[in-house]
Amino acid sequence: MSTQRTTALHAADRFNAIPDADARERLASCLAVPRWIEEMLAGRPYAGVDELLDRGREAAARLTRTEVEAALARHPRIGERAGAAHDAEFSAREQAGVASDEHEALRRANAAYEARFDRVFLIRAAGRSGAEILAELDRRLQNSDEAELAEVIVQLGEIAVLRLEQVVEL
Repeated sequence: MSTQRTTALHAADRFNAIPDADARERLASCLAVPRWIEEMLAGRPYAGVDELLDRGREAAARLTRTEVEAALARHPRIGERAGAAHDAEFSAREQAGVASDEHEALRRANAAYEARFDRVFLIRAAGRSGAEILAELDRRLQNSDEAELAEVIVQLGEIAVLRLEQVVEL
């Protein structure tokens, strides 16, 4: 068995073994949606990390509008410093590609997005530059309300799985 596969199995075993309260806290930092958290807990024990991540993706793909709004409360605006109500450590790491000189352009674009859709703009920022994020924000401003909600759900799922990989390794 490869070292990577063995490590993934041990990570799943560790996640399976932690008490529900600790698992809930870790899962909430990935996606603060009670239904999603409970579905993730109900899937234990997981045979491996891949099974855990697959379940996370599938459960996130079924987010409702109400669940999206609840989840967005834990995400700061792109380019802004995360506050106490946000998952600051994750957000800072994920937004590392945003240069300080891009903050004003992002502030203006965020304001336009919020005026258009009445919610904070959300994107999986990890691995994206500020320019890429701005381009996506501009593109998504052209979406219909339903198309944009679908994109937000996809982005929340991507963020949740990215964070889930990290919390399972703790």
